[in-house]
Amino acid sequence: MKSQLNRNSSGVTEFILLGFRTPPKLQIFLFLVFLLAYVVTVVGNTSMIIVIRMDSRLHTPMYFFLRNLSYLDLCYSTVIAPKTLANFLSHEKKISYNGCAAQFFFFALFVTTEGFLLAVMAYDRFSAICSPFLYPVRMSQQVCVHLVIGSYICGGINSMVQTGFTFSLRFCGENRLDHFFCDVPALIKISCVDTSVNEMVLFILSSLIIVTTTSVILVSYAYILSTVLKIPSTYGRGKTFSTCGSHMATVSLFYGTVFFMYAQPGAISSPGQNKVIAVLYTLIIPMLNPLIYSLRNRDVKDAVRRMLYRKIFLFNNVLITSASLCILFFI
Repeated sequence: MKSQLNRNSSGVTEFILLGFRTPPKLQIFLFLVFLLAYVVTVVGNTSMIIVIRMDSRLHTPMYFFLRNLSYLDLCYSTVIAPKTLANFLSHEKKISYNGCAAQFFFFALFVTTEGFLLAVMAYDRFSAICSPFLYPVRMSQQVCVHLVIGSYICGGINSMVQTGFTFSLRFCGENRLDHFFCDVPALIKISCVDTSVNEMVLFILSSLIIVTTTSVILVSYAYILSTVLKIPSTYGRGKTFSTCGSHMATVSLFYGTVFFMYAQPGAISSPGQNKVIAVLYTLIIPMLNPLIYSLRNRDVKDAVRRMLYRKIFLFNNVLITSASLCILFFI
């Protein structure tokens, strides 16, 4: 009801997503690039979820969190990509007021949840490497579930606050968003009222989330580095660094783009830069995460091999059985 009143008082019933202002031929090219990235994202993350779910050897806390990471990547890219792809082929490029609010709410929910989940994954590696004997107790199944639920709760709180503040703004008939999806900086830019409070809330919340989660990650990896350097075996050190390297690559990509997008005071006034950075964390990072974790992780590669061998073995058995039945039939 409140959002409906705000919509009526602002006179805006829909928004026009200007997206990338390029010639029509280049729009087709961008459509194909975005489509390829989205298909790879869906296939990669879905495959990761299936492999971890089906292979019992991967039923550990680390892969439980990795499966949830793949789910989040799949969700927040799906919140953005289908509408963006449709707009590349459309002249109107419209999104309803309520659709815009819903898109932003779920995008903020999944992205914020992923930030907290990455901190949880760092704590998991810290517990496994620095306190291996206490690890089964610290990271029991119940604890893991609670940590994931806690990440979603934190994401939900941030999403509700940001959505409430953003869609309480008046737009005075201006409905052209210089972006390819509904995001806070673009919405604040077209508002016709004082947005200093909204900008402050965006900056404070983003900074608080980034500082809190990165502190957990940095402290965890400081202890991990200290522990790893004490391992006498070169093979042992290499294996540990390989496991942690995938996570650090994901953390660097995710937090680097989010920081430049939301935690800078000047982020609101640079729509061109925002669109480029937004492409990175809405499509490129979700596409790369499964590749980073599968290519650098022996356990995942072994699980994929086992699945393929089982499929090939089953297929061969079906062929042999079918051939035997045909021979018996003709005899």
